[in-house]
Amino acid sequence: MFVVATAGHVDHGKSTLVRALTGMEPDRWAEERRRGMTIDLGFAWTTLPSGGTVAFVDVPGHERFVPNMLAGVGPVPAALIVVAADEGWMPQSAEHLAALDALGVAYGLLAVTRADLADPGPATARARAEIAETSLGAVPAVAVSGLTGAGLPQLRAALDRLAAQLPAPVVDEPVRLWVDRSFTVRGSGTVVTGTLGAGRLRVGDELELAGADEPVRVRGLHSLGEARVEAAAVARVAVNLRATPRDRLGRGDALLTPGRFHHTDLVDVRLAGDPAADLPATLTLHVGSAAVPVRVRPLGPDTVRLRLARPLPLLVGDRALLRDPGRHHVSGGVRVLDVAPPPLGRRGAAAARAQVLAELDGRPDLAGELRRRRLIRAGALLRMGVPVYAEPVAGDWLADPAYWRGLGERLTEEVARHAREHPLEPGMPVDALRQRLALPDRVLVEALVRPPLRIHAGRVGAASANALPEPVALAVQRVRAEYGDRPFRAPEADRLVDLGLGPREIGAAVRAGALLRLADNVVLLPDALDDAVRVLAGLPQPFTLSAARQALDTTRRVAVPLLELLDRRGATRRLPDDARIVVT
Repeated sequence: MFVVATAGHVDHGKSTLVRALTGMEPDRWAEERRRGMTIDLGFAWTTLPSGGTVAFVDVPGHERFVPNMLAGVGPVPAALIVVAADEGWMPQSAEHLAALDALGVAYGLLAVTRADLADPGPATARARAEIAETSLGAVPAVAVSGLTGAGLPQLRAALDRLAAQLPAPVVDEPVRLWVDRSFTVRGSGTVVTGTLGAGRLRVGDELELAGADEPVRVRGLHSLGEARVEAAAVARVAVNLRATPRDRLGRGDALLTPGRFHHTDLVDVRLAGDPAADLPATLTLHVGSAAVPVRVRPLGPDTVRLRLARPLPLLVGDRALLRDPGRHHVSGGVRVLDVAPPPLGRRGAAAARAQVLAELDGRPDLAGELRRRRLIRAGALLRMGVPVYAEPVAGDWLADPAYWRGLGERLTEEVARHAREHPLEPGMPVDALRQRLALPDRVLVEALVRPPLRIHAGRVGAASANALPEPVALAVQRVRAEYGDRPFRAPEADRLVDLGLGPREIGAAVRAGALLRLADNVVLLPDALDDAVRVLAGLPQPFTLSAARQALDTTRRVAVPLLELLDRRGATRRLPDDARIVVT
């Protein structure tokens, strides 16, 4: 199937032509049929000579209903431009063509209707000249009469050729179905319709309703009036949603593959059309089937920042158009450059941002995004529409290679600076490093650590766990020399000071495993525990505190906290009568 939208001035026979081609009535409302004028979108389809199917989105031609027209054209890849032979090129012909050009529609066909009423030659020549100046370029033209049927076989053949020119649909992309119609079917519930431009839908799929927190589930699918288990792009589809109230969604909403789209109310775009400086402060942005008021902030000659009245699921590279509804004027087409732009708070920030945007072309570029953002999660890039093929540096974090190398150098410098300023600490805390390097996640700090540095006990420092500042190392050596043959005799507080071990030095030695702290100002050499267990195991079991103190040749000041530590570690067990046994 391929999908084509009609375009053209009011009363030039768009609906008549669709009716003649398909045998179906595209005007859905009785008021439309009574007045003979299309007001809202209509839908019909037919089989082409090749056996393929073309589905038409028939749009209104009156200037009052241009928003409806844009809702139908927005998601559609090709257009059938209709001009009447007896009236020729008209104002809405021009506005519809400007809209197609703004949206970047590149595939189309010209049908000159009412060829039974006037020579189609002049209308054809004028229309082709106008169309040639737009994104559509040179298009085939067919003269037809919906009344007599003349030219319809040639138009069908031209539609077949147009279908063959369209790019192959991308069915492995995430789904973004812009809703152009929603209604309720008795016994089934809420149904929405739209043009599936990419991806694949299946019954049972869980989708995300743009702007809502709750998921929705596909209860049923229809395409071309038939129930389907699956529908793949490009296709007109009707989606029956399970347990979703009708008032939850309408035209301009979108059904999305969960977690694959960034909802944004702020975008930077490139403008093709009116100069950015001449744009009014407020316009309407038309994208997909949505029409959203926006505030416009010019940045460069052809770049602007748009503040949307409500968030939309937009991607880098999306095409849209800006329209001034008060003047019935298409201000120009836009191409989305950034869906998560930085704030412009500082003086000169807007000019600097314009320079950055001048280098962007709206094509998703992983290397460029990493260079500009420096650090970003892979999922965030995917939701912007940027393909991810680089390996994360940590978790799902991606980094610009040059920036990542620079972070590694800065980390080494910060650790060295911290060691100079805090010589008694065994390293710099990871969280302090994270804050100093302005990193959003501590896993990034951990990934940056390379030998000769290592992470130990939540700090980044020298690779050796026993590394000590020289004054502390000398003090520990003096303790070992003086108390090595009396391992359970702890220096008194004043003796610790004489040995060069104040509170900070003791803390550094304990953290490095060079001393064992039993209590405040009660420290032993680190192998004292194993020695104590060996001595105590040689006592008659159970043994008392007094017997342990004598066997260890120490004081109560040391024996009490030493035995309590052995209890906590499970080397000894305290009995109800306060005696102990060694646990073997």
